[in-house]
Amino acid sequence: MEGKVVKVAGPLIVVENMQDAKMFDVVRIGEKGLVGEIIEMRGDKASVQVYEETGGLGPGDKVVSTNEPLSVELAPGLIEGIFDGIQRPLTRIRDKYGDNISRGIVINNLDHEKTWIFVPTAKVGSKVSAGDELGYVDETLAVRHKILVPFGVSGTLESLNAGEYNITEVIGTIKTDNGEVKKVKMLQKWPVRKGRPYYKKLTPNQPMVTGQRVIDALFPIARGGVAAVPGPFGSGKTVVQHQLAKWADADIIVYVGCGERGNEMTDVLNEFPLLIDPKTKQPLMKRTVLIANTSDMPVAAREASIYTGITIAEYFRDMGYNVAIMADSTSRWAEALREMSGRLEEMPGEEGYPAYLSSRLAEFYERAGIVKTLSSNKDRVGSVTAIGAVSPPGGDMSEPVSQATLRIVKVFWGLSYSLAYKRHFPAIDWLVSYSLYADKLKDWYADNVSTKFNDLKQFVSTILQEENELLEIVRLVGSDSLSYEDRITMETAKMVREDFLHQNAFHEVDTYTSIQKQFKMLELINSYHTLANEYLKQGVGIREILELSSKEKISRAKLILEDNLQEFDQIKKDLVKEFKALSAKGEEV
Repeated sequence: MEGKVVKVAGPLIVVENMQDAKMFDVVRIGEKGLVGEIIEMRGDKASVQVYEETGGLGPGDKVVSTNEPLSVELAPGLIEGIFDGIQRPLTRIRDKYGDNISRGIVINNLDHEKTWIFVPTAKVGSKVSAGDELGYVDETLAVRHKILVPFGVSGTLESLNAGEYNITEVIGTIKTDNGEVKKVKMLQKWPVRKGRPYYKKLTPNQPMVTGQRVIDALFPIARGGVAAVPGPFGSGKTVVQHQLAKWADADIIVYVGCGERGNEMTDVLNEFPLLIDPKTKQPLMKRTVLIANTSDMPVAAREASIYTGITIAEYFRDMGYNVAIMADSTSRWAEALREMSGRLEEMPGEEGYPAYLSSRLAEFYERAGIVKTLSSNKDRVGSVTAIGAVSPPGGDMSEPVSQATLRIVKVFWGLSYSLAYKRHFPAIDWLVSYSLYADKLKDWYADNVSTKFNDLKQFVSTILQEENELLEIVRLVGSDSLSYEDRITMETAKMVREDFLHQNAFHEVDTYTSIQKQFKMLELINSYHTLANEYLKQGVGIREILELSSKEKISRAKLILEDNLQEFDQIKKDLVKEFKALSAKGEEV
């Protein structure tokens, strides 16, 4: 079907004679064949958002519909891939066309020529249904790419052949119940705006361990959960997301750079191939998919980049993997929605954003979750954990994107400019942040770390809250007006802030802390607080308690190696010994 351009308004064009087209169909525009997607239909006129620069287009230019929705290719070749917002392979485009991406490039999203060694696992003659595993390809040393029966196909497996194939070659055949023979390839396609089906959604009941102490100990995110990282410019949103991508307890990472600056994606591209993954001992890039749609790329493609990322994440989830998707940032994505909505002349909502902003955000975040996958194996569980950065102008959390996001997500890691200004990173403000998963994860912490862990978390929260209240008094009349017990509380809170919550992302030891080490660190700080109050009542002077030499050992405990956690026990013994020595000295006096 062929239409003609009647109006060009930046990334939006209006096309006539499109009465047979459907919403979200992909079209090719003009002589160069620019890629666009239909986002509105009015009679025989279609509004198309173009994913490339529209300079040179004008009324009368030809528009051809592909009669297919915007889809991604799913097959071996995704891992280590660097794609733009509509899954065009940036590395192969550079190799073929040079550093500058010219318009109208036609290239397969995945490499159709490269061959992979396919190893069958299903038995010929067996009954198979959608989502069942047929075999696998060892895509990288870190990822085993499982080849699944396509959705909508079930029947008897008639043939399945081991060997070396490209993703478009037939690896087997399935005879359906009505006698039709379906050819099976490694390549699948899936429309990005449609969530992939699953058997059953489960309630998240275990954390996604990130190695970041302020997150794991105070504001944990559940595996299959959703979180937002809002904060003003310079508060460390991107560094937090980089840390989560590097260290989070996930099998696959999908990192979406949506409208952020190019240098931030460059950091990812430079760091990830060099960083050794502690789980697989391979470069982190060996289990990562990157989608780079930076601020200098077409605005319209920002919206597609989010959906492209979540669809790829769901694909690996269906294999039984735990996937983490980082979206940096959803504010830039919302700005793209605002621009397209304005060009469509829709009724604007608050601050010019479209009235459907909240529902679009919800559509994205609700595709996260932990599920029993669609297959004969009802025990296969996979998850998608979604973490979106939000960039409110001037750090104003009352703006529409932040408020719409907060109504959806269960974890809020609010970044504070004042903490960042003090060089306290991660700059997650413990007084405004929260996690609605904390209560559901209590049993996991009790079973897998210690029955005391939840009490220690409560201790930290209480101490920090008390410190905030005492600071008001200190600001008014000075610290000397505080009681001795309150001064110990202030000192303990300082230890929590500086020795536990503060974490150096660029230090080889401090960048990651296991849950067991976090427990040991909290236990040590709690021991100091308990002993200090205990010996204060026995008559030990407040100055001696505050100037205890063992405090220095506590402050350096964050640098203890994961293999040497027994050192914490020695520090605790030294702490008790020093308090006893102070008490004995006081009795002698």
